[in-house]
Amino acid sequence: MKTKIFHTMAVALGMAAALGTTSCDSYLDINANPNSLTEDNLDASMVFPGAELAFVTQYGSRLRIFGGYYSQYYSQLPGTSNYLPLSSFTQTSGLSNNCYTQLYMRVLNNLNTVRTLAEADDDMGSYLAATVMRVATFQVLVDCYGTVPYTEALDSSNPMPNYDEGEDIYPALVTELDDALSKAAAGDPVCTNFLFQGETATNWIRTANALKLRILMRMSNAVNVQSQLAALIAEDNFPKGDVYWQDCWANQAANTNPFYYEEFYPGQQNNISLNVALENTYEDAQDAREAVVWNVNDEDDYQGWVSTAVGITSQSQYFNSTGYSRPNIVYNSPVYFVTKAETEFFLAEYEQRYGSASAAKEHYENAVIASFETCGLGSDEAQLVLNAYPYSSSDYMRVIGIQKWVHLAGTNPFEGYCELRRIGYPAFGSVQGEDIYNQSADNFQPMLLSPGTLYTPIQVSSDVGANQLLERWPLPSSSTSTNSNVPEFLGATTPIFWAK
Repeated sequence: MKTKIFHTMAVALGMAAALGTTSCDSYLDINANPNSLTEDNLDASMVFPGAELAFVTQYGSRLRIFGGYYSQYYSQLPGTSNYLPLSSFTQTSGLSNNCYTQLYMRVLNNLNTVRTLAEADDDMGSYLAATVMRVATFQVLVDCYGTVPYTEALDSSNPMPNYDEGEDIYPALVTELDDALSKAAAGDPVCTNFLFQGETATNWIRTANALKLRILMRMSNAVNVQSQLAALIAEDNFPKGDVYWQDCWANQAANTNPFYYEEFYPGQQNNISLNVALENTYEDAQDAREAVVWNVNDEDDYQGWVSTAVGITSQSQYFNSTGYSRPNIVYNSPVYFVTKAETEFFLAEYEQRYGSASAAKEHYENAVIASFETCGLGSDEAQLVLNAYPYSSSDYMRVIGIQKWVHLAGTNPFEGYCELRRIGYPAFGSVQGEDIYNQSADNFQPMLLSPGTLYTPIQVSSDVGANQLLERWPLPSSSTSTNSNVPEFLGATTPIFWAK
């Protein structure tokens, strides 16, 4: 069973009630409540939870949805239309506006306040926790846009900061983590937070190391970071289980898991169904995780749909909103930050590249087993997948890539999208979206798609084209419309530096 690393719900909701708010999404956002606090009574515990949950709201909902469609985990439920552009690998300067703005204004601004207060109080446990969240936020921004304000960001006297390239930001993020780790000790207290409530810095240190591993491994194809990776891995101080937010949710509007609220809360339109690319990969390996991550359709079966920008007409025999599998999400489902399986997959890749093939095989198998444990499943079920996708030293990136893609579908679709772009697996096969669904003949043939492959969506975005992923997003208009220093957009198929 998965290891739960978070606070209790009673404590979390008690904090919210004591501070006079019931919404996780608006929890003590000092930028939105300028008259509620003063410099004399402000401390890190008053600010950190709001910044933390503002991050989770974006990471666990909007970014999950983007990543889910762009990774072909999700397709648009026939009969609905909210995310049809995403299903065609489209991203515009308007689509990600809210997410970008929230990450800067409500997350990074408030985390800067926490770090300043913590450093002034010699509260290095809280300083580390805030640094972990800050680094994770900038990692997300780089992974979306490739270039964002960093060095000159968050300076109220500079409304038009310069943009830094991702290849410069990533090493700086590692430096930030190293600095915070050098200042914090395992026994240091940490200010009020939702991830490790009431604990000392021990699990924040482990999470910082896992985040550092993610960043270094992403950098590793573009920059020689082998010595840094070796030192980090030799230390072997990673989380003992999955790290996620869960017990801060309540079954009330805007207080639920953010993805549940966006897609499943009463009154919201249902949009997301299982994608045939993921379904075929599950079915090929008799993968029991499918039954945990997805719900059956109205015929008690698992059924996916195709990525398409074409709205299916009501005359189609496939126009059936209950005929497709939907994500298995409830109001208090966890939002995953780092999983044990993700770390093990990185370690497998590291060992194959720099260490021993036998160690790589062990970490790969540990990763698959850990993924099943996250789903509450055992090693017997995992063995079926390991039989279908055995470790191969000569083909390690393909087997790691496909199994990491499957794992992250159920835990962190945004990170799945990042790793798909970096690793290149699953790769595009020979079958196209039009082959899977012929609209003029109203003929749906998902069995044509080979398991463990992707396909070009029907009416794919002209900015992306056939057999390609959406590699980077245009900077949002909320940034470009007010900043004359905005760089030229390099194009939707130009990889982020770590995927070149």
